[in-house]
Amino acid sequence: MSDLVHWLEALPPGPLYALVATFAALENIFPPVPADTAVALGAFLAGRGTLDPWAVFGLTWTANVGSGAVVYFASHRFGRPFFQGKLGRRLLSEHAMGHIEREYRRHGTYGIFLSRLLPVWRGVVMPFAGIAGVPPVRALLPLALASALWYGLLTYLVTALGTNLDAVLRMVARVNGALAVVALAAVLGLGLWIWRRLQR
Repeated sequence: MSDLVHWLEALPPGPLYALVATFAALENIFPPVPADTAVALGAFLAGRGTLDPWAVFGLTWTANVGSGAVVYFASHRFGRPFFQGKLGRRLLSEHAMGHIEREYRRHGTYGIFLSRLLPVWRGVVMPFAGIAGVPPVRALLPLALASALWYGLLTYLVTALGTNLDAVLRMVARVNGALAVVALAAVLGLGLWIWRRLQR
């Protein structure tokens, strides 16, 4: 791992910043992309003086919120017509769509904020907010706040405390693992609640 660090430190800052921003943006389009790891690596290099921590945070936040907004507006424009088509109705019935819309109306703002902090949910929150017709302010404000909180905290902690890349990556994996458990519990709880509602 030390060879990787030395190789990255030998690169000019431009490609490193571009890498961090690209991964942060792709998270909203293809959720399995390890955006947290790329941001943690950028923050680690900032802690070693190779990059600027404010630039790492600023690029991460801008790219993440920007791509989340693009996904939201695209799904708002094209998502609902798709789910009204033949294939879309098979994937998500009109009844289920109505239920999603009602829940977004009731819990949209804080639900989006909390879900954007969880690794499993991050990639699906904004498309469904767009499809459900959540107003832009109620969708994009919690997106921006949650992204600022999560990536700001991650950048600060890794920059301030990260002296060993292996330890930093283990810490990110542990935090994401804990958040994934919370997200899984939320999914199971939500599924059970929906099932009970449908049984009534």
